[in-house]
Amino acid sequence: MIWVDNALVVAPYFIGLCLDEKQFRKTQKAMGIPRKDWGEMVNPGSDATCHTFIKGDGSLAAIVTIGAHQGKTIQQVHALLVHEAVHIWQNIRREIGEDSPSKEFEAYSIQSISQRLMEAYEELTAKSGKKAKK
Repeated sequence: MIWVDNALVVAPYFIGLCLDEKQFRKTQKAMGIPRKDWGEMVNPGSDATCHTFIKGDGSLAAIVTIGAHQGKTIQQVHALLVHEAVHIWQNIRREIGEDSPSKEFEAYSIQSISQRLMEAYEELTAKSGKKAKK
């Protein structure tokens, strides 16, 4: 038997998470984003930012970046990820022309995006040893 992905909708965006400037720049370069379009890793005055790009191959990407996450609690990081997941969801809705999704469709979508970002955060910080505070 083989289990298949249980996603309800295939989003038109590739979704990623970057926790440092070096990785963010490397990712933009690999995606074929012109250097003039790079901008700040985290918008001024923000703790996290959702960047959207059209990759060199024409596909869409949403990259969430978090600055200074090590000084935050894990709950604060998770709240930031949920906040940015809502922005990703808003972009997906606009892209697929979904003006009024059902409440459950919206809740499940944000839950799924948030969970995947949290899992990515755990994976990235486990590799680097640079986690948020408990």
